[in-house]
Amino acid sequence: MKQTIHPDNYRTVVFEDLNNGAQFLTRSTVASDETTKFTDGNTYPVVKVHISSASHPFFTGQEKLVDIEGRVDKFEKRRLAAEAAKKAKADKGAKAKKADKEAPVKIENLKTTK
Repeated sequence: MKQTIHPDNYRTVVFEDLNNGAQFLTRSTVASDETTKFTDGNTYPVVKVHISSASHPFFTGQEKLVDIEGRVDKFEKRRLAAEAAKKAKADKGAKAKKADKEAPVKIENLKTTK
């Protein structure tokens, strides 16, 4: 491996979750001005994060399941309503045409020229 490609500031750091106060001790190059005393009694730089595996809904089992079946049912309901409206409009147009054909046509003031 190349000797000059690794960062010089790789050190032990504590990541603290702001949601529930969970702390994780790991190694990182992230910069931090704050320090904290970890459970082992040593003082480490601390990086505060808004979410971690300790508070993320996926990892805690509190995630919301999307109601896929409900979405399909809603879509099917809208599709059937649209088809019914289209058929009603077509039936109304057909009735109007039929009424026009059945209505007597009055021819007035026709003059035939020979």
